[in-house]
Amino acid sequence: MPELKEGVINSVRSDVRNITTNKIRAVDMEFRKIDGLLRLTLGEPDFNAPELVKKAMIKSIEDNESHYSTARGSIEFLKAAADFLKRNYDLNYDPRTEILSTVGSTEAIFSSLSTILEEGDELLAPSPAYPLYEQLAHVNHTKMVYIPTNDTNFVLTPSKLQNAIEQHPRAKAIVLTYPNNPTGVDYSVEQLKELATVIAKTNLLVVSDEIYSTLNYVGKHVSIASLLPEQTIVLNGVSKSHAMTGDRIGFVAAPRDLISQIVKIHQFAITAVSNPAMAGAVAALNQGDALTEKMRQEYMKRRNYLIPEFKKIGFDVAAPDGAFYLFLKIPADQNQDDFAFARELAHKALVGLIPGSCFGPGGEGYLRLSYAASEENLHEALRRLQNYLA
Repeated sequence: MPELKEGVINSVRSDVRNITTNKIRAVDMEFRKIDGLLRLTLGEPDFNAPELVKKAMIKSIEDNESHYSTARGSIEFLKAAADFLKRNYDLNYDPRTEILSTVGSTEAIFSSLSTILEEGDELLAPSPAYPLYEQLAHVNHTKMVYIPTNDTNFVLTPSKLQNAIEQHPRAKAIVLTYPNNPTGVDYSVEQLKELATVIAKTNLLVVSDEIYSTLNYVGKHVSIASLLPEQTIVLNGVSKSHAMTGDRIGFVAAPRDLISQIVKIHQFAITAVSNPAMAGAVAALNQGDALTEKMRQEYMKRRNYLIPEFKKIGFDVAAPDGAFYLFLKIPADQNQDDFAFARELAHKALVGLIPGSCFGPGGEGYLRLSYAASEENLHEALRRLQNYLA
């Protein structure tokens, strides 16, 4: 096996060398090595992709759709994404000029942030937050500014946002993820109107990550793009809504002047999205609403079962508005170092959870549990935790 020549590693950009790997994935890989562990770590639906999706992908392969698509994606997919946004959230986007296909919502985040951020900028985000945003800010020589929300039930309030904007005049954008990963917090139309009123007085861009938008348990999801269309970049996809994480299909919707810039980074990074995967996503977006609703109902059933059970064994947990995570406050009589406690539970109780610190400031002292797992595994994980903590 070849060894890297001494000193050559210094050829790698220093800011890249200083980036940590995805902490969530790192913890998951560490815990995978433990025999008999029940992993409730990743946001991976336990459902398989619907049959209609598989058939559409097979047909695409049989029709020899193995050539390049356009950089923006097939018009069938772009229209399906536009129809999905209109049908569910009353958003109006021109599929030819205002929507872009991406390799999952991860690439949507990468291409969007890499387009708008530059050296000296600041990026705002309510904390705790999905860790990818901070790492991409770092790559783009941008300072990540977290807005703590622990004292407001993990909800970003207008006053907190206003204070952050005043204190950080170099802020270029704010990332809003809702329903939130890891807390499950979603925002009502009244809450969004208050935030939009603050943002509308600025040139701040909103990067609205709505990948969990179909998994809402307290009412209809509202996109902030319906209130601030001229300042919003909407990110979405089929990974969570249609159990297609491995097919890697997402999309960006934004004003055409923004999309025409984001497509440059997208094209340089990946050229074009897979045709069979887009064909499956077209079927999912056009015909999969009933299947998505069935999954939502099952997740809600699991959520409603787990919350009172965790409270019985000493965890403080707020009912999430959406997504499929519980953000568990570690009991006061246990180790408050969330990494140490997560490892303790993994090795001694054989249950794998993600330390809250993976999600930045505001996550300390918490654990994230993904209930995108079978009912049988959730029951067994709870039994193990009860026995260990008793």
